Amino acid sequence: MALIELNCTLNKAHLPVLKTQQLVYVYIEVKPGEEIADVRTPLNISLVLDKSGSMEGEKIVNLREAAKNALDLLAPEDYVSIVAFSDRVYPIVLSTPAADKEDLKQEINSIRDGGGTAMSGGMKRGLAELEKRLSADYLNRMLLLTDGQTFGDENECRELGAEMGGKEIVIQALGLGEDWNEDLLDAVAEASGGKADFIEMPDEISGFFEEIVHRMQATVAQNAELILRLVKGVVPRQVWRITPMIENLGYKPLSEQDVQVDLGDLSKDEGVALLVELLVSPRPEGKFRIAQVEVNYDVPALNLTDEKAKMDVMLDFAADPQLTREYDPLTMNLVEKVTAFKLQTRALSAAKMGDTEAASRQLRAAATRLLQVGEKKLADAALQEAQNLEEKGEMSAVGSKKLRYETRKLTRKPRAEQEADRESDEAQATEA
Repeated sequence: MALIELNCTLNKAHLPVLKTQQLVYVYIEVKPGEEIADVRTPLNISLVLDKSGSMEGEKIVNLREAAKNALDLLAPEDYVSIVAFSDRVYPIVLSTPAADKEDLKQEINSIRDGGGTAMSGGMKRGLAELEKRLSADYLNRMLLLTDGQTFGDENECRELGAEMGGKEIVIQALGLGEDWNEDLLDAVAEASGGKADFIEMPDEISGFFEEIVHRMQATVAQNAELILRLVKGVVPRQVWRITPMIENLGYKPLSEQDVQVDLGDLSKDEGVALLVELLVSPRPEGKFRIAQVEVNYDVPALNLTDEKAKMDVMLDFAADPQLTREYDPLTMNLVEKVTAFKLQTRALSAAKMGDTEAASRQLRAAATRLLQVGEKKLADAALQEAQNLEEKGEMSAVGSKKLRYETRKLTRKPRAEQEADRESDEAQATEA
């Protein structure tokens, strides 16, 4: 049984015999196998939390409860630190084993709102706490939450994100409400190899914290990368991550025919799924190998490095028109979701440049795609923001954030569904 299982599905099982290049979509699933399904790497985590004056009321109450709930999920062998920040830094819990949770919760209760916002100070102290236990034997992570605009230290925040990325400390960043800088938070998180996300309402904070901690705990392989070895006449266009969220990964050429894509962590619940766009040159009727997929990865908990999994991608060229009309419905559904994501991304970019006409047009096109994949609420949000652009000349802060972050999750399954899928797979393997 392989440590990592690969599966490749084409959008069309048969391509027509033509004299021109054709676009092919390859859906690649990378899933941890049974041998590493129960691997658990202990966490070294720092919660870096905004306690500025704008966090008053239900925000700070929900933040304290979310931090305590996240603490309950940690194992005694995990290390945790908690840093609060406003325009000053407040070390709440210095790096310590997550064992005596009741005492730690009492410290969390001491967090009170007040002051301005200087995020870099909190990040810097959180990094210092993480460095006390920094080791390849741990999953080193920062969970960063803010609800406001940091004051005058944006460049320092970006530099800290890049510094943490160099030390393999990944930042999972969360913006609460509407008054925070999404461009900055995205840049900080992505520089470290992490992602930012949007929390609309205070009572959602706890759910986001729990989801992030569960995802960390489900990590079974690290430093994964995909090598795509293409045959002559096959050209890569784009590589999209599908799970855990939609993202244009890009690729790095290794040679005339080989490209590399960084995948990062592999979760036992979700693995990683990709949608690769390829241009394929004309072929005669018959079956051809168009590429080989190779995934390299480490499993630090088992002292394994540079493990490999490989699979060939085969494509049939057929002269029978009946065969070439058949599409794989799952792959095409993913193509539609990626297209919706592309359209809203272009819309936000156009709106930022002041081209409200183009932005509105792209949003209405995105709404059509979203309706086609059953996302009515997001489609309504896109149409509302198109109307805002047409009537007011700008998008709302909440609406633009909702579209920016929620369309990334069009392909994500809820955690309960992931666990159900996992249990189903394990039951089928037992029966076999």
